[in-house]
Amino acid sequence: MKKLLVVAACITLLSGMVACENDNKTQESSATVLTGLPGEGKTVKPVHDTIAEEHFQTAVVSKLLEKLGYEVEEPAEVTPAIMFFTLAQGDVDFTAIFWERLHQNFYEGRGGDEKLAKLGVIISETLQGYQIDKKTAEKYNITHLDQLKDPEIAKLFDSDRNGKANLAGCNPGSGCELAIEHHLDAYGLRDTVEHDQGAYGILLADVMTRYEQGESVLFYIWSPLWFDRILKPGEDTIWLEVPYTDLPKEQGDISEKDTTVKGKNLGFVVDRVRIAANREFIEANPAAKKLFELVTIPVDDINAQNLLMRDGENSQEDVSRHADEWIAKNQDTVDGWIEEVLQVDSKN
Repeated sequence: MKKLLVVAACITLLSGMVACENDNKTQESSATVLTGLPGEGKTVKPVHDTIAEEHFQTAVVSKLLEKLGYEVEEPAEVTPAIMFFTLAQGDVDFTAIFWERLHQNFYEGRGGDEKLAKLGVIISETLQGYQIDKKTAEKYNITHLDQLKDPEIAKLFDSDRNGKANLAGCNPGSGCELAIEHHLDAYGLRDTVEHDQGAYGILLADVMTRYEQGESVLFYIWSPLWFDRILKPGEDTIWLEVPYTDLPKEQGDISEKDTTVKGKNLGFVVDRVRIAANREFIEANPAAKKLFELVTIPVDDINAQNLLMRDGENSQEDVSRHADEWIAKNQDTVDGWIEEVLQVDSKN
């Protein structure tokens, strides 16, 4: 009887030890599920344009990647012409400033879908086109870009006194540069209009100065951007119409409907901004891929952030803080994205 009692006690003790061990394993497993993140031990390399006003969305996406455990490097800063080459080579992993139609020639020219991937829609509707100040437009009845073929009309916008209109345009190496250069030929404007290029922020600052001094101004503009919160279309400026739709063939099959906004043909496709990524990176990182598919930022939020930059909050630290503030303001939405990403990742 004593032996039986000893054996029973031993069995009870062993059972308890096994149960404790199983409980510990279960707790360890649960801890792994709760703390293990898909990006742990991985580094991501973003790239964006030299135009500072487009850096905000990169900062937002980078901070969300960090929430998934990724270590995110400082973004490389290059023109779009170089950007897609570095993406295709795998020197960088993603950009959050892929204008789908405007940058299509860069995308296709660097391997297209074989080496790259288009993901999500981070900004759903963008506008581009040419504007002049409303005062000049009304005084001389200017409504169309091709009216600048008239030397007398063109001279109204001649800021360097060489007889040609000065069009504040786009950075060299950008998609809008190619479109503007194409328009100058297509609409017969080479003899009367010159395309001023350089740092876009400096060009717009010059436009603002001349406008405030009462001079006539002609410029290319896109939205989202801070500028239309200062010079408002319809109040301070007007959009110029183009005579017909004519864009570089690399942008694809484009109709007049694609370039028309509120009855005006602006000459540029109503575009959307997506994330473009290196295909090998995406295939190896399903969590990042899912995040890129989910992230969206309203146009008004981009405009508001860009205005802060225009007013002096334009350092990297400022942009990083703006991104933190945007995430905090949209915490419920962001948490939903992260939860969805983690659910998808757990199935892989």
